[in-house]
Amino acid sequence: MSIYDFSSETIAARNGTEVDNAYKSMGIPIYMTNNYLFDDVQQGADFCYSADNGHCYTRISNPTNDELGKALAALEGAEYGIPFSTGVAAISTLALTLLKAGDHVICDDTTYSATAYIFRTLLPKFGVESAILNFADYDAVEKAVKPNTKLIYFETPCNPTMKVIDIARIARIAKSCGAVSAMDNTFATPFITKPIELGVDVVMHSTTKFICGHGDAMGGALVGPKKIMELIREDGLKNLGGTASPFNSFLMLRGLKTLEIRMDRLSATAGQVAEFLEKHPKVERVLYPGLPSHPQYEIAKKQMKKFGGLLTFEVKGGVKAGVTLMNSIRLCALAVSLGEANTLLQHPASMTHWYVPKEAREASGITDGLVRMAVGLENPGEIIADLKQALEKC
Repeated sequence: MSIYDFSSETIAARNGTEVDNAYKSMGIPIYMTNNYLFDDVQQGADFCYSADNGHCYTRISNPTNDELGKALAALEGAEYGIPFSTGVAAISTLALTLLKAGDHVICDDTTYSATAYIFRTLLPKFGVESAILNFADYDAVEKAVKPNTKLIYFETPCNPTMKVIDIARIARIAKSCGAVSAMDNTFATPFITKPIELGVDVVMHSTTKFICGHGDAMGGALVGPKKIMELIREDGLKNLGGTASPFNSFLMLRGLKTLEIRMDRLSATAGQVAEFLEKHPKVERVLYPGLPSHPQYEIAKKQMKKFGGLLTFEVKGGVKAGVTLMNSIRLCALAVSLGEANTLLQHPASMTHWYVPKEAREASGITDGLVRMAVGLENPGEIIADLKQALEKC
């Protein structure tokens, strides 16, 4: 019996333990090699023809990378998984592999800034028509479908507004028109949300974040049907070259072992912080899927096992007060990214989303005063105490 025949908890904890047949190592070996020896010319031809036959070159396949792909696919309930060098490499490879000039793509208006660039700016340069709209308006998404719609892409919860989108409903729209549905599951992880069970075709992760969990490696991944994934590997990955480092894949496999435990802890802490901020007189609003005040709270309850470690909020007094808050924190860190052991605060409008046009930012809810918080593994009471002392200065 393979480890992948067990529960998600066991798959995460025991990944990589069946790989080293030579020395029986309990950890996945790091195969830091570019090339692989062939027994003869025919075997070399077979391995170069398809990675399903064997490894020929690490840009296309590598044992450590493949093990991460298998683990992520198993956790998401997918047939096949491919690691990438970053989440953005995964998204761009997906888009450039599946789309061509004359195709039409529909993308939500609230996504990570680099994702927004790919769909708003990059793809139109190559003749791909992009419709960018609010996926919380499901009628608008249905109306946006065209005969040449090939891809429908979104993330939920959304970065950084924490908007929650009904995954099953968007997946049904994609299936009705024959388009591939693809979703970024970075914020939730497979221990909170299972998009494929809800009908999504392809799931993307920035493994840099919660899957790594330690802020020391960058990576991305795509999981989905074998037919689509093989095309992405043999066409996109092979020729575009967004290959994951085997060392980084080793670190991602390490991170997977504690992912469920960390998501439990981070979700609990984020809930406490959100409740504190919502009651604070100097806070204008808080957006966290686990709060009944969240606009899509009922949808979040339906499709999320827990509510994750991300929240956003606005301080009364606008940008000036927000800057004062972030410059006054002591325990929390002023830094981008998320999913690490440290609690991180950042200002999306000036840091991660500055190159998204201001009008587009504001239309999607990314106001100039919005603060994004990724809670860490510190004591929840001490995180709250740090926010409290900083808010007193606003």
